[in-house]
Amino acid sequence: MSNAWKQWDFSGAGLQSLNLELTKRLRRPPVAFGLWIGFALGLHAFYLNERMRGSGYLAATLALAAVGLLAPWPVTAGLGALYLAAALADLATLERRLTAYNKALRLNLSLRKEGAPPPGFRGRYTDQDADIDEYAAIKEQERAGHTTEPAPDGPRTAARSFQEQEAALRAYAERRKSLKTPRS
Repeated sequence: MSNAWKQWDFSGAGLQSLNLELTKRLRRPPVAFGLWIGFALGLHAFYLNERMRGSGYLAATLALAAVGLLAPWPVTAGLGALYLAAALADLATLERRLTAYNKALRLNLSLRKEGAPPPGFRGRYTDQDADIDEYAAIKEQERAGHTTEPAPDGPRTAARSFQEQEAALRAYAERRKSLKTPRS
């Protein structure tokens, strides 16, 4: 599937636009671990927005290079081993820091306050209340889902007796039977 949808601008504040922005700004583990190879320049730290740590790696690399030029090799080797141990310790915490960065990013994006409402937003509409009177009049005529209009053969004052109901059912059955059998 093409990733062209990532270029669309949905503008506005919604879950879809939030997810698109989050997709663009999340830090990826393969990139972070790949940049760790350039730890001497602090690339992985700059990728995680850790400017102080990245600057520290850069300064330590320059200092180690200066010591390498000015001091004897055992001092340079000892400082280099110490520097490598610090880089390996940094590698051990890289995933935790990456997760913390992404979690903070999600939280900040989710809780941010959006600006003004979209153009043309009027809040709740009150002009629809004009139709409510007509609707209420229709509903007043109904009772329990049935209309109150009288039946075509006139209103009944009492319910049918058992005998009347049985007679009506027999008449109905006879009508159905006469419709099913063809006349000759």
